[in-house]
Amino acid sequence: MALMLVLETLSPTERAVFVLREAFGVGYDEIAAAVGKSPAAVRQIAHRARRHVDARRPREVVSPGQARAVLESFRRAVETGDLQGLLDVLAPGVVLIADGGVVKQAVLRPIAGAGRVIRVIAGGLGKAGAVPTGDLTVVNGNPALVFRLDGAFDGVRAVRVEDVRITGLYCIRNLEKPTRVESETPLTLR
Repeated sequence: MALMLVLETLSPTERAVFVLREAFGVGYDEIAAAVGKSPAAVRQIAHRARRHVDARRPREVVSPGQARAVLESFRRAVETGDLQGLLDVLAPGVVLIADGGVVKQAVLRPIAGAGRVIRVIAGGLGKAGAVPTGDLTVVNGNPALVFRLDGAFDGVRAVRVEDVRITGLYCIRNLEKPTRVESETPLTLR
């Protein structure tokens, strides 16, 4: 699952080259013919893609308590508009991925880098002109936030935390997807 999210941060060509080379062992000449590039360019693309993937792989597992503390710091920074607080809690190479659907606007491609992510967050809050509030919740077994703007549901923010900083920020703004986030679903054995 983590590798899939990392692959989403690569360009389509980087992703194709990486998967063909690393997963299937396809030769550079054959990949070059498939993607319409020279073998030398494909070697460089493969090298760059491996470097990006390695840089974004989880390095240190943090405890759920540490993840909640980081998420709480993120929540406070967003609610108060504290840009330095956001900079402190986001890793330099943080990647933002958002899903908005047709009802809510979201970024179309992954955004990489703390400065860029902060600009997107600040810009979104500025456009909304509303007061954000966040409530801790759990998504896929990990701490997350449900955000509201002036009390209206705005979406869910899940995070990946490494070395006590956010390295992945996943925003689900499509109102049809998180229908069960605000209520617990009882699980039973049959």
